[in-house]
Amino acid sequence: MDERKNLMNKKRIIIKIGSSSLTHMETGNLNLDKMEKLVRILTNLRNQGKDVILVTSGAIAVGRKALGLMEKPKERSIKQACAAVGQARLMMVYQKLFSEYNQTAAQILMTKYTMINDISRANAQNTFNELFKMGVIPIVNENDTVSTDELDFGDNDTLSAIVTALVGGDLLILLSDIDGLYTDDPHVNKEATLISCVKEIGDEILKMAKSSTGCNLGTGGMASKISAAKIANASGADMVIVNGDDVQNINRVINGKEIGTLFLAHRAKDFNLMDYIKTKQYG
Repeated sequence: MDERKNLMNKKRIIIKIGSSSLTHMETGNLNLDKMEKLVRILTNLRNQGKDVILVTSGAIAVGRKALGLMEKPKERSIKQACAAVGQARLMMVYQKLFSEYNQTAAQILMTKYTMINDISRANAQNTFNELFKMGVIPIVNENDTVSTDELDFGDNDTLSAIVTALVGGDLLILLSDIDGLYTDDPHVNKEATLISCVKEIGDEILKMAKSSTGCNLGTGGMASKISAAKIANASGADMVIVNGDDVQNINRVINGKEIGTLFLAHRAKDFNLMDYIKTKQYG
């Protein structure tokens, strides 16, 4: 398909990985083998001259494990305490792995206030652009330690789409715990089939967006991924949902292989990112 071949020409790529893809299901500990492969792939993309951003979950999950909490915390204060511990640990691992490949990485923590405030949004955009010029790979996460119910993105699927629009990205890859968008929940319906390409997000597609993935680590289900696609596509970026069990799927997507679900860009003539954020059209 020509749509798939076009992915080979993308120059500014945003990749989002969730907690369930970063950790071992049995223990909740970080999957270092997978993280090392992920870092190597991202560094190699940067070596090809592409701009790369990694939007990563995992701070709360890592902090929860370090603090000995057996269950996913529900109280915001506990989540924020876990994030405070986990963000430092997570970034330390990323920095160590990137340094093995002589690649510089930077940490950017965002809240929705970063986007709704004109000065903060402009500063964030300028920071990304300067980091690209310097050959640095930004590692982005929501600043869970200080975010509030009114001023958080809710999940990193949404955050990654907003970052894509902010920096003018042309491809967003969501590494998920599922192969892509199915006609029904494949965990329940064995007859469900994978949808290879979505040209327009209509009512039928929205009905397929199930909110639950059955995972106790992450926050974003298929509904949040469809919402992310709406933002990314309207901003002019293609988006692909692909299984994060094998991070080599990133290369397969960029090499034009028919894998996962591709949501085709259709830049809105009157696209305004702030309209999406203020009216919560992604929610």
